[in-house]
Amino acid sequence: MGLLDNWRFCPRCGEELTTAADHLACRACGERYWANAIPGVQGILERDGHVLLARRAYEPRRGHWDLPGGFLEETEDPVDGLRREFREETGLDVEPVELLRIDIEPYAGRHVFSVTWIVRGGDGEPVAADDVAELRWFARDRLPREMAFPGQEEVLRAWAHRGQDA
Repeated sequence: MGLLDNWRFCPRCGEELTTAADHLACRACGERYWANAIPGVQGILERDGHVLLARRAYEPRRGHWDLPGGFLEETEDPVDGLRREFREETGLDVEPVELLRIDIEPYAGRHVFSVTWIVRGGDGEPVAADDVAELRWFARDRLPREMAFPGQEEVLRAWAHRGQDA
């Protein structure tokens, strides 16, 4: 169950939890808990055949290259979250133009339901901010050897392959 592996007591009433096949349950108050994936968004911004990548400033995977993006807030629309994360990390305003992929990938003991869009816009020069140490443009044939998360390597391969077909 991932996140819930070490849960023993109900956070609502304090009674001991029981384990079911896909969740934990509290017999005292009836509450049930699932270890659902965390929703995340990321975008591929391309200019002149290059993709914008962000070097992570913090753990997990500090120093590795990453796609601009992040986690959604609890009630946030995914497109709004993509815009917010891009603006926070790069200073650029973008708009999603095409859904590229949806993946489930491991992240610090949890799993992320990761939605990737091709984005447009981003006028001006990007500036690293928030949890980004550096921003850099990479050509299709000069992508980093290892991305922060394995799913991003698949995402970038899909992006690079699209350019070859164009």
